[in-house]
Amino acid sequence: MAKALLLFIFVWILLNGFVSCQRPKYVNLGAVFTFDSVIGRAARPAMEAAVSDINKDKRILNGTELRLFVEDARCNVFMGSVGAFQVLEKHVVAIIGPQSSGIAHMISQIANGLQVPLVSYAATDPTLSALQFPFFVRTTQSDSYQMAAMADLIDFYGWKEVIAIYVDDDSGRNGIAALEGELAKKMARMYKLQLSVNFDDTEIMDLLKQSKPLGPRVYIVHVNPDPKLRIFTVAQRLQMMTDNYIWFATDWLSTTIDSFSQMNQTSLSALQGVVGLRQHIPESSQKKAFLSRWRVMQRKGLASSELNTYGLQAYDTVWAVAYAIDRFIDEFKNITFSSIGKLHDMKTSELHLGELEVFSNGSSLLNKIMQTNFTGLSGRMQFNNDRNVESGGYDVINIGHVSIHTVGYWSNISGFSLLPPETRQGEQSNYSHVDQKLQKITWPGGKIERPRGWVIADDERPLRIGVPYRASFVDFVTEVNKSHKIEGYCIDVFLEARKLVPYDVPYRFEPFGDGRSDPNYNELVRMVAEDVFDAAVGDIAIVRNRTKIVDFSQPYAATGLVIVAPVRNSKSSAWVFLKPFTVEMWFVTAASFVMIAVVIWILEHRVNDEFRGPPRRQIVTMFMFSFSTLFKTNQETTVSPLGRMVMVVWLFLLMVITASYTASLTSILTFQQLSSPITGIDSLIASNWPIGYPEGSFVNAYLSESLYIPRSRLVPLGSPEAYKKALRLGPNNGGVAAIVDELPYVEIFLTNQNDFGIIGQPFTKGGWGFAFQRESPLAVYMSTAILKLSETGELQRIHKRWFCKKGCPGEKRHNSEPNQIHLFSFWGLYLLCGVFIAVALLAFLLRVVRQFVRYKRRQMQLASPSLTSSTTHCSQVIFHFFDFIDEKEEVIKKMFTQCENPTPLISLERSENTSKEMKGPANDEN
Repeated sequence: MAKALLLFIFVWILLNGFVSCQRPKYVNLGAVFTFDSVIGRAARPAMEAAVSDINKDKRILNGTELRLFVEDARCNVFMGSVGAFQVLEKHVVAIIGPQSSGIAHMISQIANGLQVPLVSYAATDPTLSALQFPFFVRTTQSDSYQMAAMADLIDFYGWKEVIAIYVDDDSGRNGIAALEGELAKKMARMYKLQLSVNFDDTEIMDLLKQSKPLGPRVYIVHVNPDPKLRIFTVAQRLQMMTDNYIWFATDWLSTTIDSFSQMNQTSLSALQGVVGLRQHIPESSQKKAFLSRWRVMQRKGLASSELNTYGLQAYDTVWAVAYAIDRFIDEFKNITFSSIGKLHDMKTSELHLGELEVFSNGSSLLNKIMQTNFTGLSGRMQFNNDRNVESGGYDVINIGHVSIHTVGYWSNISGFSLLPPETRQGEQSNYSHVDQKLQKITWPGGKIERPRGWVIADDERPLRIGVPYRASFVDFVTEVNKSHKIEGYCIDVFLEARKLVPYDVPYRFEPFGDGRSDPNYNELVRMVAEDVFDAAVGDIAIVRNRTKIVDFSQPYAATGLVIVAPVRNSKSSAWVFLKPFTVEMWFVTAASFVMIAVVIWILEHRVNDEFRGPPRRQIVTMFMFSFSTLFKTNQETTVSPLGRMVMVVWLFLLMVITASYTASLTSILTFQQLSSPITGIDSLIASNWPIGYPEGSFVNAYLSESLYIPRSRLVPLGSPEAYKKALRLGPNNGGVAAIVDELPYVEIFLTNQNDFGIIGQPFTKGGWGFAFQRESPLAVYMSTAILKLSETGELQRIHKRWFCKKGCPGEKRHNSEPNQIHLFSFWGLYLLCGVFIAVALLAFLLRVVRQFVRYKRRQMQLASPSLTSSTTHCSQVIFHFFDFIDEKEEVIKKMFTQCENPTPLISLERSENTSKEMKGPANDEN
């Protein structure tokens, strides 16, 4: 009995080992997708062809048959879930599909529970993440890549506002959310318009009409593949496929038109000028062979649609799963499932939930799938850490003249290029905008030039421009006598700038205010932000609080806050005569007098008896001569030509300096200063006196909130007459000590006022600009136009036309301090004088040296050998040279005459002494 039991156990173990080592005869693979759809009609024949090729290839699965079970999801989440349960009953090791992201969300939950990998070739929703759905794998590109490409495309052409039309489902919402994030990185704004899942022509028409008042004319369409192209057909009926519109489409459009037969290519006429994206499929011999095979399948009735990108990816998906199953069987030898107790006890009719079992080694098969690395029909099949296939880039296509043109390529590594992404592998991903290139695009309407991309106003709805209806300083902007005619300096600037905007902008001026008092400019700006006005034109200061709610143009006028106070003539001080020159100027001028004294003495000493005599007399003479040139009363006269040349240049320099000094001193003696101790903004803040400010201006908020001046000290003033009255009354009689206002207003106010002046310099810097709603493209165009007006000088001409009829106001400003004369203003004259002096001294020195050398040679020729020393010290030569220079010119000439007619005795006493001195050292050396 024991032997029989041992024999039974041995046979049982042997049979189990044989069964476990034997490869399964077949492996079941499930597929859930919508049969009757653009993607489904291409995916089903492609997957069936892949299964057939795999079963015929002896190099894979090694005799194990791959069986494919398909279920129709019918574009419905519920039916897709039912289809998933039906294929899972077949003990499938993996599910391929679905094409809908909404269905993928549901089936991923089921796949997670049963540990069956779900491999989708068409679900592009970027929120299908590996963290939430660990058994979900994607063999197509995520919409996160596609939306990055679309945002780059918008930025490539410089548009900052777009309108996105999408279907309100998981794929549409999440894809557009990804696009919005990418556009935000480009500082672009997007309007979102939703379509229902089962939209019709009426809904499309209402949506497109709703988009017209928004302003942007750049549309991005992100919907499911639609063979009828209903959105573009309705847009064509609404005259929205003209040259004023730009249309972009995600890869749904390329998938749709790639599925058209040649007979349906005429439908492309509705797509004239549309730009779209297509997942890039590298050209290969495999792809060409399969396309030829596809045409054969069409003739046999095995395929009813043209092949599109998703069909190629469906074919590669089956191969990727087959490769993973082959490696899985090589390692685990068999495929096993384990039942779920709760489901097994359930009594069901159709679904047979009790037959659902967990794939025991599903995670192992998932890992094998993630290790996939081969080149298929759609390119490289390799997965990243997010379990998405590595991005192969996108083709940028353009429909024009009833044909499809590839105008470039995009990849997340190199951006836009004219070369396919596979030719630029290995490049850095930090590409710049300069490197981006695309071919010329034919836009809607047949134009090649880049369209504007926005319409801010038209004849039916002109631009609503609010203008301040001022009661004071009306030369800037106001309504003329309630005639509905707006004019002023600011209006002229706006009209000139509008002429430089490359597009026609219909507009309508709407006065803001009652004309009896100046309006509140903060309220005007707020109404622009709240869409009461489209823009505001006038003397609107660009300040921080306003820039938070509106966009301003480039400033067309420089402004700043200044202080206005009463002024009177100043009292001269005892040292006022020193103020015209700076310290450096005084120092250089004094040094110049000394230098001229020395130079003239050198040049005149040998020829002019007035510059000879005892040393004390010579010093007094040369300095008296130099300083007396200031009054032109020189008792001495220059004799030498070089001295006269230097004096001419010096007198010219002295004349210019004297005239400048006189003019500056005159200005200082008549200069105006304050009649109050206010010297600037700091002293004004420190006082307790009332301060005036223009009513309705931002000055009130600035003084109280930025400079912390109590509002009780601030007095609103509404007109120049009120300014004048308040300043005359003064702080002690119900008036104000000073007024703080913007510089242009103050300049106009001071045009006819002599009792008031500007204290110090502007203590803020600012400007006036035109206000526009946030992100308004017109602000950019107007800024460019204002810069052009400034460069051409037109802004200055407009200013002069309004404010310089009797002299420009800025020229009449009272300066707080005179400008002293600086050395920099005269360095050219000093340089000229220095050059002449240097030339004169050089000429004098060369002449004297020549005479000295000639004299020494003559002397050596006449001297006896016994009196000639063999060596002469350098110090002696220098000493003799200076003695020679000190001699009078007439004596030198006599010395040369005597050398030419030698006599036994030398007549000159100095010559005899010199000879004796020369003999002495010579005898000592001997």
